[in-house]
Amino acid sequence: MKTEYTDILFEVADYVCTITINRPRVLNAFTGHTIKELEDAILRTYDDKSIGVVVLTGTGDRAFSAGGDVKWESEGGLDAIEWNLGRYIVECPKPVIARVPGYAIGGGNHLAYVCDFTIAAEHAVFGQTGPRVGSPASGYPVAQSANILGHKRAREMWMLTRQYSAQQMLEWGLINAVVPKEKLDEEVAQWCRELLAVSPTCLKVLKASFRIHMDPIMKDRMADIVEQVAPGYHRTGEQQEGAKAFLEKRPPDFNPWR
Repeated sequence: MKTEYTDILFEVADYVCTITINRPRVLNAFTGHTIKELEDAILRTYDDKSIGVVVLTGTGDRAFSAGGDVKWESEGGLDAIEWNLGRYIVECPKPVIARVPGYAIGGGNHLAYVCDFTIAAEHAVFGQTGPRVGSPASGYPVAQSANILGHKRAREMWMLTRQYSAQQMLEWGLINAVVPKEKLDEEVAQWCRELLAVSPTCLKVLKASFRIHMDPIMKDRMADIVEQVAPGYHRTGEQQEGAKAFLEKRPPDFNPWR
């Protein structure tokens, strides 16, 4: 596996592995290359006995991740990527904490809540963007949001693409804790200490047990679901219109595809 990365940082200290999306100029938005590096980094933690807890975060205090880099998406990136990152986090035998220092939007939002725990700074903002930019998320990340929030709230979040405060997401149950930004590292460290103080084998068994209800939908690739429901979607121009409108800072016109 790779030991050096261009889009992320990988650090291990005191049994805590911190994986940081390091693209602050674009609010830590990710491309296919970023995703592959994150997948590699998560897989490295599985059998490493020097790691007891994994912390996933983003550089700076503006964003955890703004999701997929829209420029990359507009150039057809979504059509080529096979997203295994969420599954690797779910299947990781170590607990994974999302440390959210700011925006967690689109893919950044479901990347945060697919982790075992989500701890956010009080200025953090959460929400989905898929239907607004023509990016069809599917499969277990979508379904898992209903397991966390209930179907009414999950459908509201995904279909209306509203943005929510950290406090509201705490009340909804999407995240575990909200603290002032200057206390974020202290709070994450406390959760790590508590997790490192208990049986790692029990944590591994618990994670596998929580995963049982997700197994049926995790077997299908997200791209396969899109192809089943909307064959040839990425060649229709609908996704390109959403991405182009975002980059041009105008409302998209999806009427031709209704």
